[in-house]
This record gives sequence, structure tokens and C-alpha cells, in this order.
Amino acid sequence: MTTAKVVTRFAPSPTGYLHIGGARTALYCWLYARKTGGEFRLRVEDTDRERSTSEATQAILDGMEWLGLQHDGEIVYQSRNFADHVAAAQSLLDSGHAYRCYCDADQLDQLRNEAREAGHAFRSPWRDGGKAEPAGEAFTIRFKVPEGSTTIADHVQGEITWDNKNFDDLVLLRADGSPTYMLAVVVDDHNMDITHVIRGDDHLINAGRQSQIYNALGWAVPEWTHLPLIHGSDGKKLSKRHGAQAVTDFRDMGYSAEGLRNYLLKLGWSVDDQEVYSDAEATKAFTLDGINKSPARLDFDKMDHINSEHFKTAKDSVLLAELRPFLWAELDAGKIARLETAMVSLKARSKNYKDMANKAAYLLLDRPLEITGKAAKPLRRDDAKEHLSALLPRFEAVTNWTGTALHSVLANYAEEKDIGFGKFGQPLRAALTAGNPSPDLSDVLEYLGKDEVIGRLQDALAASYSVD
Repeated sequence: MTTAKVVTRFAPSPTGYLHIGGARTALYCWLYARKTGGEFRLRVEDTDRERSTSEATQAILDGMEWLGLQHDGEIVYQSRNFADHVAAAQSLLDSGHAYRCYCDADQLDQLRNEAREAGHAFRSPWRDGGKAEPAGEAFTIRFKVPEGSTTIADHVQGEITWDNKNFDDLVLLRADGSPTYMLAVVVDDHNMDITHVIRGDDHLINAGRQSQIYNALGWAVPEWTHLPLIHGSDGKKLSKRHGAQAVTDFRDMGYSAEGLRNYLLKLGWSVDDQEVYSDAEATKAFTLDGINKSPARLDFDKMDHINSEHFKTAKDSVLLAELRPFLWAELDAGKIARLETAMVSLKARSKNYKDMANKAAYLLLDRPLEITGKAAKPLRRDDAKEHLSALLPRFEAVTNWTGTALHSVLANYAEEKDIGFGKFGQPLRAALTAGNPSPDLSDVLEYLGKDEVIGRLQDALAASYSVD
């Protein structure tokens, strides 16, 4: 390592989208780098030419950008580091930590079966030399696993020791000269000055293998942190049958980037009972030792709760801008004004942008409202239009159009008529909202505005609501 500062990295393979587990890994890497004043690097591990695509790379970058996880420095593309990978393999070959293996596929199958029956990992007959290497024949370069054991210290899993006899002599360079993942990762992490490797615990045994390669090359081994995987709500490993997996799926479901960052933070990490964190609070509180050892479970109810808490403190202008893609209506000046007025209620009652759009629907209806079916039932009452006709001039007379003043209008009307609120409240709400979700009636009146309320009531009085 050439630097003492913390350098973390997120290293996705561009064979698909940025999934929720990868996003959490990236977040933890990002937070730890920010916490320590270090750097967060991004490396695209695109050496699998058959499966890696430019579309998948872009999908990962788009997911990172939306989630707000900005990386430091230029993106490193693993496929461009071929020469460094080959040089490292040659260095291991020269130092005796690697060897050329000329076994063909049939021989490998037989030797692996024999090793399995003998209770140890694969060892090539070319491992210890003493045989003349056949000229012109294809070979791989294999790592020579040392005798003894390998121990790592992990921030989550603790100290782990493996008996080296259980490690295969893994391939470093394939017969076509291309590097394998295990070698490329070590070389790239070293060249990028990575001090802390944070990744899923499906890579835990790789830490043992890679530690051996680091030591053989005489390089400092990074600190390890292996995260338990994320499970579905049923406790089983997350898969396509659980629905949303890509970060962009959660965006399209209406979650905010801030809310999802907070949820991912808490999806396997805790230091106290606090649930809602700003980015600043998360950066200050985050420690690797706070990561839980048990797998986390995806919980949409908790995601909704955390996201709704972020809505409550967000700027109205930000919420309105993020809400727009979820609205079905074209926005004119009047509708925008109504949304801006109602945002105080929408942000307090919504769990995500889709939910907010549903709760905002009554504000965006075009006149005359289409009121049919169950929604029109209150307007079919014999006295419905009588109440609307009596309330209309009262609303026209209001000069201070606020929820408090409008509540007084409704309360006074109920008192004068000596009737329950529902007698006139139900047809009034139907005339104003067409049965769409809505808050308290005085708030509905305030948020719609005087002109819109009067217009909708006039339309309702002129309409006929026959039984369907």
C-alpha cells in the first residue's frame, strides 16, 4: 500500500442491474470512506466478456447515481488491467509460488475425483516440478497453495482459520492467457490502494485464497468485512420470486433515494435504537463493528415507514419535483398551486411517491368531475343537492380561505340544521373528490382553493347521478 488513508471500493460485475444487496454493499463502502475521510472507488469487473454488457454497466452506473453514491476518481475497468494481471502471475511463477499445469480436461476430472476421495483439495502433478514441460502444449498457470493454514480477521465474522489442504491450487491464468477473477481482484485492489474490502459473505472463503496470493506477492493484505446476505421476508435467500431486486425497481415503486439509503443502512447495521438517519447522522454513526452477523430480511413495511419519515422533513419543492413522474395528469398552473398548498398534508400521510400520487389524485381532476358507481352514491340522496345548494353561498362568502375558517363554516351549518356531519359531509366530499382518497374535509376545501371548490360544486349541482 502506498497510502495510509482508508480506501474502499465497490466492484460490481456488469452482468445485470445493481441489485439491492450490491447497493447496500456500496452504501457501506461509501459511508466508511466518508466517515474516515478516505476515498470510495468504483471498479467495474468486466473480464467476463460473454456475460458483461455495456447496458448492464450503464444500469449499474444509473443505479449508483440515483442512489447518490458518488465515487472518487475515475472508474476502473478491470478488463483494461490485463497487462498488470499477467505481470503478477509471472512474478508468482518466477518466485516459485505458481507453476505451469499441462493437465487436460479429462485428467483434471480424474485428479479432482481422486483428491475428493482422499479428503483433500486438488493438487496437480505438475506442482512440484521434476517433469519436463512439453513444448508447444497449452497450459494454465496455477497458484501453489502453501502448507499449513490461513487465518483472516474479519470485522463481522471474527477470526477464521482454514486448513490449506482444503484449498485447490487455483488457476491464475487460463490456457488462453486471460486472468481469473481471483488474481485480477488482488492485483486491482493492490494497484488501487484498497485498504478495506467490504463485500457479501458469499466471498468469505475468497478472502482466504486471496490472502495467500497477497502474501506470496509480498503485498499488504487489506482489512476484511464480509456482510451477511439479504433474505426475503420469508427468511429465504433473496431471489426473483421476491419481486423487486434492482435499485431502480425501488425507485420506480416510489421510494426516495434518501429513504432507501436510510433503509439499507439499517438493513443489517445498528448501534442503538435510532431508525431514521440523515446522511450526516449516518456518516457520523457508521462503524464496521455495528454490522450484524445474521442475515437481514427485506421488510417493505419498515421501508415504507422510514421513507415516510424522510418525506416529513424533505423540502416541498424537492418532493413536488420527484412526485411528477408518478402523476397521471398534465399539470397546469392551477394544479401545481393545489399540489404546493396540499404538500403539507401529502408529505405527512404518504409512504412513497406512488402513495403520494394516489393521495393527490383529487387535486388533479379536470372539471366536470366524473363521479360514478359507489363514489356517486352520496350524491343520489334526496337531500344531497339541497345541502350543496345551501353550502355554496356560504363558501362564496368566505374571504379568509383557510382550513380553520372553512371548518367553522361546516360546523356552523351542522349546528344550524341540527344534523350530523355525515348528512352533508359525504355528498360534499363526493362532489369535491369523486371518491378519491382525501384528508379532512376542511383541508380538502383549503387545498382545492375557493375557485375550484365553487366550480366543482356548481358542476355537481348541474349533474344527474342516476343509479348505474
